[in-house]
Amino acid sequence: MSFSDLSKNSKRVADTVEQVRRLHVTRRDGEDLYLTTERHDREREETADVTARLFAALMGSDEGARAIFLALPSVFPWTRHLSAREVREFAVDLVDATRDVVELDIHANLHRVIVEWRATARILADPTLAEALTRPLPGENHGEVIAP
Repeated sequence: MSFSDLSKNSKRVADTVEQVRRLHVTRRDGEDLYLTTERHDREREETADVTARLFAALMGSDEGARAIFLALPSVFPWTRHLSAREVREFAVDLVDATRDVVELDIHANLHRVIVEWRATARILADPTLAEALTRPLPGENHGEVIAP
């Protein structure tokens, strides 16, 4: 539905949202919007909460962590290019970012974790690129790099 439809026919739009639960509103002069019902949003939050708690509980035991590690390649096929240590780091980052979604209402961290680890896997999957990006820089030592 267009933004102009929203402003011209708000009652019809509200009725539509109640029927479909989530409505995509396109805009010409800005980012598109989604309209949803409070109930639908509450259900999405509950889903995120359950998911975060489940991941955290699984990571709390060796068997659960192993189950997550075994499932990761099915969900994220590119993890096959990561070392075992990197897969563990990714899993911890993923669980932490999932908690951030629930506890802090910050969804961008989860997206960032996936994008960054996928980029790492993409580099490692290309031997030429991996070698070019991991070889020592020429010249003198420029000192320690401080983490951002």
